[in-house]
Amino acid sequence: MSRIGKMPITVPKGVTVEIQGTNIKVTGTKGVLERDVRPEIELELTENQLVCKPKGTSKRVLALWGLTRSLIDNMVTGVSTGFTKKLLVEGVGYRASVQGNTLTLNVGYSSAVNYQLPDGVAAVTEKDNSITLHGIDKELVGLTAAQIRHIRKPEPYKGKGIRYADEYVARKVGKAGGAK
Repeated sequence: MSRIGKMPITVPKGVTVEIQGTNIKVTGTKGVLERDVRPEIELELTENQLVCKPKGTSKRVLALWGLTRSLIDNMVTGVSTGFTKKLLVEGVGYRASVQGNTLTLNVGYSSAVNYQLPDGVAAVTEKDNSITLHGIDKELVGLTAAQIRHIRKPEPYKGKGIRYADEYVARKVGKAGGAK
């Protein structure tokens, strides 16, 4: 039994869920998300709760049961409150700025790196050299944050680079510290 899969999803006020076969469409104040669900999982909607049920007992079906429940819960949360991911840009002269749908990063390369934000993700930069990504699709926000971080990963000696706000970068001692 999946502990996650058997928990019901509470649908808040202002969010509507439409189920047509294996397709689920969630509409809320922030937007609309749509997804095709595996045929091994059955969805049941009652008043303000959505329940996922497996159509078998194999290990694969039970794994898909918990996955499907988590994905649908993320859809409901996204259209009602949205998701944010915060990145920090650290280093002397490292800067980030947003112009429309383009994120410009000056992170130690000979020229600035322009990153085109996907539809559904908005970015805001602050004075403390941080980038905050907003969106309704958790997967897309996380993927965008990972791609931006990949432009200049944090290095372990001085900590320069782009990192998540809640990420800890293990620092190493330089060669002067190792010679003693």
